[in-house]
Amino acid sequence: MKTILLFPLTLVSLLLPILFALPRTPSSPQAAAPFISKLFRQDHVTTKVPDSCPVTKPPAHPFLPPSSYPNQTGPDHFAFGTNKLWTTLGSDGTWHHLPKWPDGSYRQKLLWWSEGYDLQHNNQPPLKLSGERLDSSAPPLTSDEHANLGRTNDQRHPFIVSAINMSTLGCWKITGQLEDAKLTFVVWVTQ
Repeated sequence: MKTILLFPLTLVSLLLPILFALPRTPSSPQAAAPFISKLFRQDHVTTKVPDSCPVTKPPAHPFLPPSSYPNQTGPDHFAFGTNKLWTTLGSDGTWHHLPKWPDGSYRQKLLWWSEGYDLQHNNQPPLKLSGERLDSSAPPLTSDEHANLGRTNDQRHPFIVSAINMSTLGCWKITGQLEDAKLTFVVWVTQ
């Protein structure tokens, strides 16, 4: 009979220190958020852009595309570049919720314009994309071998569609080059 009573007491005495060592689960949803984020943190990247990441923000004197091109970007975006090469960026300098590919990379599609780009004479745009992570070491971004083309609703001005894959979240410097025009910007990639 003593053996039967000793077994539960021994088991409780062994488990008690383990239970006290475990982190306590908060009782309210507001208090639980930081607790849960610590448990499931995959990459130490936050949605707030750190001061160390010099994201490209709307300039004091924004770029306006040539008058015959679409120039409506919406309240959360702005046109960035020159007449030779431009794209649109988010005003907060971030890319959120990008699709994650099977290789673990994060994919973003970009639209690019160039004044006078002629789809009839060049249906394979020579757009080259490159990029590097600034806040940590990571493999450089990869891009599709060729870009696709699209047209605005009025069918007058083609744009170039390209896709890039970044190996990790974080601070990325991205450069697009179309012939002699080069455009570089910095963006914070977060979940």
